[in-house]
Amino acid sequence: MGFMSYIKEEIHVIRERDPAIKSNMEVFLYPSFKVILSYRLAHKLFLKKHYFTARWISQRAARKTGIEIHPGATIGKGLFIDHGSGVIIGETAELGDNVTLYQGVTLGGTGKEQGKRHPTLKDNVMVSAGAKVLGSFTIGENSKIGAGSVVLNEVPPNCTVVGVPGRIVKMGNLRIPRYDMDQVNLPDPVTSDISQLQRDNIRMKERISQLERRLKALGEAEETKKERKDEAV
Repeated sequence: MGFMSYIKEEIHVIRERDPAIKSNMEVFLYPSFKVILSYRLAHKLFLKKHYFTARWISQRAARKTGIEIHPGATIGKGLFIDHGSGVIIGETAELGDNVTLYQGVTLGGTGKEQGKRHPTLKDNVMVSAGAKVLGSFTIGENSKIGAGSVVLNEVPPNCTVVGVPGRIVKMGNLRIPRYDMDQVNLPDPVTSDISQLQRDNIRMKERISQLERRLKALGEAEETKKERKDEAV
């Protein structure tokens, strides 16, 4: 892709996903635009085994934007990083097309393992602010990771994940995340669990009350029976 084609694509991507943008010229001020441009160059050098130069370019971009993308990462078209501060993308991470990342996102490893050690994000995945995806597994296409979540296991396509550790709270998402960019209106498994516990507690109390009434009635019946027996004697 030529430079002008890249600029046109980035203008389209940013205007599609960021309601704050007011003009095409603002694209040149976006950290996402700057860092991805640097990444494309660094990645080409990395593939040619010019490792030092590739890392120099990526680290320079990280200092300027707050976004650290290892030049070895594989990234498809249409990546959008909103705000961007604190975003980290590891060496063996693989991102499909039209992935969206918010500030504070980490696509990292879990230790010093060799080979593929960072996550794979399929097309249209959205990872919300502060979320961490750690390990060599796949996040299926069109899935959404809630803000502050820590994802340690594979996620099927079209799912919503929230919590620490991340739990699938919704399956069969019908809407591609980049069209609504909604980080807020997600199911809350903790609240759901608490509500279920409260309902179970109410049912248990009702059951205990029923048992107490039955025991009391049985006790009264026995007492009446005993009194009648004594009177007969």
